[in-house]
Parts: sequence; C-alpha cells; structure tokens
Amino acid sequence: MTSGNNKTFIHDRICIFAGKIIDPDSDTQVKDMLRSKFNILLPQRQSMSESLASTTSGHEIIGLILKYRSMN
Repeated sequence: MTSGNNKTFIHDRICIFAGKIIDPDSDTQVKDMLRSKFNILLPQRQSMSESLASTTSGHEIIGLILKYRSMN
C-alpha cells in the first residue's frame, strides 16, 4: 500500500467515525466535530496537533487524526 493510499484509508476511517466528510487538516472542523460528536474538549495548546496529542481522551479518532496530519 502506498502512502497516498494509506492516507486515503486513514481519511476514510476518520470520516466513518465522524459520520460525515471532514478535512482532518482543518482545525475548526476537527475541533467542532470532536466536541459535537464525541464530547471531547481539547486542551489549549499552541497548535491543534499539540492539543490533540495532549487530550486525555483515548478515542481512536484522535490517533487517526494525528497520524493523518503527520503524513503531510
């Protein structure tokens, strides 16, 4: 599997969890989706990726979003 296909696979899984198409690179879309769908409030950090890494939530979607963002 190429990295492009892997990134698409991860994006598809994120969207399945979210229940809609979202852009994992959009801080606003990620924050809004996590709050409304999973009641996950992110700690304030300098970047969204730092906030995601610092959250106490163990939900699989957090790891998927971080992995997706690291592939850019």
